[in-house]
Amino acid sequence: MTTDQTSSASSALAASGPALIVSNMDVTYRVRGQDRLALRNVSFSVGRGESYGLVGESGSGKSTAALALVRYLPSNGRVSGGTISINGLDPLSMGKRDLRRLRATTISMVYQEPGRALNPSLRVGPQIAEVFEVAGESSGAATASAEDMLRKVQISDPGRVMRRYPHELSGGMAQRVVIAMALATSPSLLILDEPTTALDATVEAEVLDLVAALRQEFDTSVLFISHNLAVIAKMCDRVGVLYAGELVEEGPARQVFDNPRHPYTVGLLRCIPRRGQRKDRDRLDTIPGFLPTPGHSLSGCVFAPRCALAQDRCRSEAPPFFDVGELQTARCFYHEQAPELPRATPSSTPALATDGIGGPLVEVDKLSKTFGGGVHALAGVDLTVHRGETLGLVGESGSGKTTLARVLLGLIAPDQGSVVTLEGKPLSPDARRRPREVLRALQIVFQNPDSALNRRHTVRSLISRPLTRLAGLSGKPLQDRLTELIASVRLEDRHLALRPGQLSGGLKQRVAIARAFGAGPDMVVCDEPTSALDVSVQAAILNLLADLQQQEHATYLFISHDLGLVRYLSDRIVVLYLGRAMEVGPAETVFAGPHHPYTEALFSAVPSLDGQRPDRIRLQGEIPSAANPPSGCVFHTRCPRRLSTGVCESTEPPLLEEEPGHLIRCHIPIAELRQLQLNEPAPSQGGSA
Repeated sequence: MTTDQTSSASSALAASGPALIVSNMDVTYRVRGQDRLALRNVSFSVGRGESYGLVGESGSGKSTAALALVRYLPSNGRVSGGTISINGLDPLSMGKRDLRRLRATTISMVYQEPGRALNPSLRVGPQIAEVFEVAGESSGAATASAEDMLRKVQISDPGRVMRRYPHELSGGMAQRVVIAMALATSPSLLILDEPTTALDATVEAEVLDLVAALRQEFDTSVLFISHNLAVIAKMCDRVGVLYAGELVEEGPARQVFDNPRHPYTVGLLRCIPRRGQRKDRDRLDTIPGFLPTPGHSLSGCVFAPRCALAQDRCRSEAPPFFDVGELQTARCFYHEQAPELPRATPSSTPALATDGIGGPLVEVDKLSKTFGGGVHALAGVDLTVHRGETLGLVGESGSGKTTLARVLLGLIAPDQGSVVTLEGKPLSPDARRRPREVLRALQIVFQNPDSALNRRHTVRSLISRPLTRLAGLSGKPLQDRLTELIASVRLEDRHLALRPGQLSGGLKQRVAIARAFGAGPDMVVCDEPTSALDVSVQAAILNLLADLQQQEHATYLFISHDLGLVRYLSDRIVVLYLGRAMEVGPAETVFAGPHHPYTEALFSAVPSLDGQRPDRIRLQGEIPSAANPPSGCVFHTRCPRRLSTGVCESTEPPLLEEEPGHLIRCHIPIAELRQLQLNEPAPSQGGSA
């Protein structure tokens, strides 16, 4: 097919028929001289203007399916069976020239990490303008079109942003730039591969609102890939559930999530903390076992080894798709029993090993941290972490969460006058000068276990090192403690000889947790420990942390932008904004309200799987620079409840205990906040209360 024929066919089909049809697609990878099927007989379609979601655990084939559509598979991968139709065109039969044109005009892709999609050595403007130049515009017209496109993705000062390099943009702004590039040529199909995983709740909500609005404006079809089921429920009309390379359930998104009929879908939904679930009342359910390896040769149902409903028939015969509802299908012989799937994890909580939360363990007083250039990352933070509790730390990127954690651990030094104590004893600001007992007492679990685990060492070596260096164990006591640890994090003896590169993401994080707990720490800092994990692995890690807390009286500082996880695991919550504590209180009190206006906006931004959430409050603009914070209340430039008297602009409010244990930094009295938030949704931009 020639380029002209491609364009003609695309135009003829632009107004009719599905934007994407995938029929019986197989994808094969060549690994060590053997062909291994990564996708089997996958069929789905995306209608004109429709949003279709693909969900499933890592390794289920979601991203492989997306890459196969535009022939971006690695050199050892190929579509080995089935057909693909994009606007009536077959990308599998195209030559390089026509394939480039299809990618440039008909289909676009937005990846999880915007930094990888932008050239770090070029300013943003030329990168966006290049898309228009490829489409035939002159250099001057392309620059003007690029600036106009940035306005469409709600960047308020596009001229300034176009002169920046990618590293000068926040995560949310970089993602909006990538979306602008993807939509520059009004593609018929937009593929979004985990576009919000690394974003804060407010930025995620802004990006999702933006995608929804642009989808309507450009009449674009969307293939949305995510392991965040609440995001899929909010964004998609229909959803397909992938497991081990096979589509196991499909139907209208709301219908599938309200009435799942495949045991795997039921399991995924049970892994998510729901409203009212807390660690001290029940445990999250989990999916036992692991995904089969690519190229597995199971003769029956691919999910049978992990399914509590599986019978002999399931292990010998592959189930077809059954109609289980209006436009809903599930590949399960026992789909009628799926909603009553037995739990894999007991719902009851283990008995407490101690009497619960104790006295102060770690205290910080007037904690400030200023980086070069006058960047005030923390400004006079006071907080206490009690023994045996989980203190949740939330706020947008740049609010100071990780800086506070690093100061506690002695990885960076605070400003003069800041005091950090452990059981009442001041700590050296430099970890290298802290005694072994203090190093043992304070440990951390990082967000990314890949960067925290030395890939050259075995699991045995990684877990044993703190046991020998910090706890002084050797011989039989060392082996006994190692055996106890791997059992507590649900690892097996066979894992001890493996290296990190041979483990899944969930197993790596379990190793990191075992290492952190090895020497018996008094407090563990958990810095986004589950943000990159599937919901099934995430549930297992949260249950593990809750069990260890009850069994060993562990204390956590839990940092996360997933407020559902914070609510499930935390006893108290601190809300940070621009290096200041804006609200502190018991988790249930803070979530119940009344909230600080910033907390109110954070909570309203969280998508809900059941669709029940307050009206979305849209904060205007980016979080201000910590090098030049606003006068008065630092939140007043974005506050939807800003007072008209001018006090918010001129005077910084103190952090006051408005009710027992509940502190709020706001000029509006708590009784008035309660009345406002009960009777009147906050406006979407600064106004007067």
